[in-house]
Amino acid sequence: MKLPELGPRLPRRAFLQSTGALAGLLAAGRAPAWGATESPADRVRVAVIGLGRGLDHVASYLRVPNVEIACVCDVDERRLAAGRNKVREGSGKEPLALRELQRVLDRPDIDAVSLALPNFWHAPATLLACRAGKHVYVEKPGSHNAHEAELMVAAARKYRRQVQMGNQRRSRPEIVEAIARLHAGEIGPVRAARSWYDANRQGIGHGQPASVPAWLDYNLWQGPIVPRPYVDNLVHYNWHWRWHWGGGELANNGIHALDVCRWGLGVEFPRRVSYTGGRYHFQDDQETPDTAVATYDFGHCTAIWDCSSCVPRSHEKHPFVAFYGDRGVLALDSGSGYKIYEPDGQERLSVVGHSGDVPHFTNFIEAIRNGTKLNSEIGEGQKSTLLCHLGNIAYRTGASLVVDPATGKIPGATQRMKQLWTREYRHGAEPRV
Repeated sequence: MKLPELGPRLPRRAFLQSTGALAGLLAAGRAPAWGATESPADRVRVAVIGLGRGLDHVASYLRVPNVEIACVCDVDERRLAAGRNKVREGSGKEPLALRELQRVLDRPDIDAVSLALPNFWHAPATLLACRAGKHVYVEKPGSHNAHEAELMVAAARKYRRQVQMGNQRRSRPEIVEAIARLHAGEIGPVRAARSWYDANRQGIGHGQPASVPAWLDYNLWQGPIVPRPYVDNLVHYNWHWRWHWGGGELANNGIHALDVCRWGLGVEFPRRVSYTGGRYHFQDDQETPDTAVATYDFGHCTAIWDCSSCVPRSHEKHPFVAFYGDRGVLALDSGSGYKIYEPDGQERLSVVGHSGDVPHFTNFIEAIRNGTKLNSEIGEGQKSTLLCHLGNIAYRTGASLVVDPATGKIPGATQRMKQLWTREYRHGAEPRV
């Protein structure tokens, strides 16, 4: 259903009442009241794999009716114990605790897996899970490289699995509302979106060769990728800043903002991509840029992501994402609220938002249970992730990429660009659909 054209000053209440389609979208983002309709036949049994960020998955699933966290899995025995305890305390039930992903996938009593693994595991684990007949919730960015993105979308289609990507803003009601206002013409034709990420990250030093800790199965942690020796400043987070394992801040946090930019602009693939900046703050093992700007030209509009990982820029009061239209500006805060401004800067509307991941997990479970449309189906999610992969290819090759806006591919790719489109894997462990 097409939303009606709205004048520049339509009050929020009138806007919400103007379309039943939007009301349905907002309702879909909130946990349903199951009440007496709950039954064992409706229960979805989930395994949460990766119990760092995965502890947040556990907390959310505990709030979704008729979901059983039947299993937790991690290669770190300390995290495995923490996950098991959190499930027990929250549900009164003892989940199965396993260290190996394959043992989880071999269980016929598991309906879905919730993946909070490092980036380099996202696509391989998703492919294995789809082949095993499991539905998948996979954290952002969902893939380590562009070729993996293609494979995981193909797997979801081939095995007819529900695969949700963890860019949870797609399910937050106030953000859904804000994007609907954009698409209804609230600020006129939108010409640009700009987004920011600021932080106060510190250096990680130089890792030293060390014995693998007794609590960690490092071989399982590295999984399908070409193994490298263990160093003492890698696990569990600093892999983000090394190209072999991670995609830098663009794939770590940029994906959240760029997904909202692309969604609001109503675009798919860019025609030109640049990502310039560098690693300026610390002389250490980090390889990815700490200060950089990524720019995406879609022909009729542009999206920009501005990153400052090591200087929080506390004096700057910018939003999370801002959309610039002919009749005003819509600015989203870092949670879920938004404001609309007149062209002269006068505030027209302010909406307080409510952060949280439960609506996104609820949407995933509803898709499994009754076919509800996923708010971030993997095909849509990976279009946004591709922006990150293209940006990193541009940065690592020092080039401004010319992209086919119909496919997202690089028609005149150099050999180096082709290499960065994919990666090397352990012999025999190459991901496949």
